[in-house]
Amino acid sequence: MMEAEASEERRRSIAAPFIFFIIFAFHFGSNWIERHKKSRSEQEKENQMRAQIKQLLREASTLSQPATFAQAAKLRRQAAAKERELAKCQNVQNKDNALYSKVLLIARVLTYFVLLIWFWSVPVATISQQLVQPFGRLLSWRTGGFQNGNVIIGIIPWLIVSTRVSKVICRLVYFK
Repeated sequence: MMEAEASEERRRSIAAPFIFFIIFAFHFGSNWIERHKKSRSEQEKENQMRAQIKQLLREASTLSQPATFAQAAKLRRQAAAKERELAKCQNVQNKDNALYSKVLLIARVLTYFVLLIWFWSVPVATISQQLVQPFGRLLSWRTGGFQNGNVIIGIIPWLIVSTRVSKVICRLVYFK
């Protein structure tokens, strides 16, 4: 009997950090994908194309005489072609990023679902009742409440808390 309680206590003590680490990894991955959408070479290429477009339009605007109208029109057409090429490049990039985001979202939902099934009626962690005085019942939802002066935390409240904390940590890490 004591051995079963000890193994459950070990499992409970490992479960909370394990769940938090998984959730943090998903948030860190999604933030990393958002930050590194474009590689440096692609950004430089786009900036170079924008500069070329500006230069072509600037040259076309200086040619405002009737004798230079054909040359100005040619420069405007070249600028329009560069703009289409830039839009095409950005469209391809957005499709790739949308695919990564969808895959990450599906993986996150499946992982949350597996965690919910795995820890549905099993307590994830215990915290002193005095630390979570007004929120004890909320945190112990679906686990049975209190045990030896401690609040038993269920999977759903732990997922919510872990999600919020990992989002804040990721924001702090990326803004520094």
